[in-house]
Amino acid sequence: MPEFESEIKELKERIESKDERIRKLENLVEQFKHLKFGTSSEKTTSEQANLFDEAELEFDDQIELIEQDEAEIEVPAHKRKKKKRPAIPEDAPVEDIIYDLTDEEKICSIDGTQLVKMGEETHKQVKIIPQQIKVIRHVRFKYTCPCCAKSEKKTFKTAPKPALPIEKSIATPSLLSYIITNKYCDGMPLYRQVETFKRYGFEFDRTSFANWMIKCGDLVQVLIKLIQEKIIDQSVVHIDETPVQVLKEPDKTAQSQSYMWVMSTPEYCEQKAVIYNYTARRSAQHAIDMLDGFHGALMADGYPGYNKVARELNLKLLACWVHARRYFKKAQLDKSYIKGKVNKADMALNYIAKLYAIEKRIKNMSVQEKYEVRQSESKKILDAFKKWLDKQNETPKSDLGRAINYTRNQWDGLVKYIESGEYPIDNNLAENAVRPFVIGRKNWLFSDTQKGATASANLYSLIETAKANGLNTFEYLEKVLTDLPNAKTVEEIEALLPWNI
Repeated sequence: MPEFESEIKELKERIESKDERIRKLENLVEQFKHLKFGTSSEKTTSEQANLFDEAELEFDDQIELIEQDEAEIEVPAHKRKKKKRPAIPEDAPVEDIIYDLTDEEKICSIDGTQLVKMGEETHKQVKIIPQQIKVIRHVRFKYTCPCCAKSEKKTFKTAPKPALPIEKSIATPSLLSYIITNKYCDGMPLYRQVETFKRYGFEFDRTSFANWMIKCGDLVQVLIKLIQEKIIDQSVVHIDETPVQVLKEPDKTAQSQSYMWVMSTPEYCEQKAVIYNYTARRSAQHAIDMLDGFHGALMADGYPGYNKVARELNLKLLACWVHARRYFKKAQLDKSYIKGKVNKADMALNYIAKLYAIEKRIKNMSVQEKYEVRQSESKKILDAFKKWLDKQNETPKSDLGRAINYTRNQWDGLVKYIESGEYPIDNNLAENAVRPFVIGRKNWLFSDTQKGATASANLYSLIETAKANGLNTFEYLEKVLTDLPNAKTVEEIEALLPWNI
């Protein structure tokens, strides 16, 4: 009846709205399940990459392929990998425990003949010796002249000792290195370390540890400056940022966010460097100040502030394909897609997988060879992908719509990597450098003061640069904290840079 048409229409709209809400909630549940239980890898398998060869097909054929109901995905059977046995280092110290027969047992029980040794059977095990803590007592002998004892000018001399990282402190370079490594490499908060030392009879307090970290951060500042200069001298710089909470900041609440910025050298750089920099706010000006003097290509994520950085410093801004792929990976979890059927998220991920397959193949080629392959192969895939993106008309609020819009908006930066063999396809180096800080943050949660955040930035910089250059972080930090207080010349300071050890 006509009088019910408006009500029916209203009910239909309400049902459609609720259905859309249910679909969104189901997608959220699927995403959370994937984050909780799914694989963390964003890589696409070779089987997925070869579902269809979009570089070989015409554009219209590609769209038809998506719409075909009979297009099915064959998922390969799970293959269990054989686990490797734990490896024992060849240079590890060995203690032999000998098992031998008694003299009576060395007689043959059949004819009474003396048994002859024919070999041995060995079995290696790993033994743990708990850490040892001992007190170092510095004894400085003092001398005076007996002949000057009654004169007004008396002669006194005290045996000199090397400078210490923290004068008049009970902390040795090895103790400081141990605490720093535990916190910044292993994510162990200072209060938990205090509890650990109690088991060995040493009563420390967290405040002392925190003050030591700040003083060590100040001490290594001269090395941090040299590491940053190394990064600025490169033709490509990776940059990223992540939130950090600092409780005591002027004009800010304890709950507000501050930021830790990370810069790193490109993958091809032999002397690898990583720098952390703490700032109270996420401002493009901070990045401009950090990159002052840099002239090259900047690899960053989609934060709009980097556009200002590129304009101010006249840099070439590269965008990250990992971020674009992440959006499509999220869209791939949409519950409305029919399982086993090729959908538009699969199509986009297939394009990206082709690009990464090329990068994997040319990884060890020269810069010129990489450039030539990218121009001849990657460019074709990028052109086809752009045509596909322009053809799409998805709802902007959907996951797929957001993925498509992000890729369109970042397109100029995403395609710049093919302009040089030196340019990276993504910002994985910076993201990998951020990861240790993020893992540590989950344990110690926040920094108390700005000085503490700055010290953490300096110590993370030194540790991650040492790791990037293949050094043992504890041994490296111990050497730096021992030698740096006594370094008098620029050459002596530069000798302590990770790539000079």
